[in-house]
Amino acid sequence: MSSVIFTEKAPKPIGPYSQARRVGNLLFVSGQIGIDPATGKLVEGGVREQARQALENLKAVIEAAGFSMEDVVFVIVFLRDISQYREFNEVYAQYFKTYPARAVVEVSGLPAGALVEIAAIAAKP
Repeated sequence: MSSVIFTEKAPKPIGPYSQARRVGNLLFVSGQIGIDPATGKLVEGGVREQARQALENLKAVIEAAGFSMEDVVFVIVFLRDISQYREFNEVYAQYFKTYPARAVVEVSGLPAGALVEIAAIAAKP
């Protein structure tokens, strides 16, 4: 049995997908970019500002499903410029007490011209 997760505290999907799907004790969160849910626009600034907003969006979806950031077991990060890896990590490290497993890849483009996109899988014991 699965359920669709939606919260107004994160941006509405800009395509045919759900913010997240819960299947039993697992939560699959769609990629979040640095869109401010209040304005529907990318936040101003660089990769740090967009990473912070993307992580806030991710956190909002995770919490709407009844999970926490500590339940995140795997993260996939897409960076438009891998040279911004260090800057991204400075922000990312603030969101986790225990770091989940992770993959980071450089991509040639992201939706809405974003610099970073973050997807996650969370699990409850």
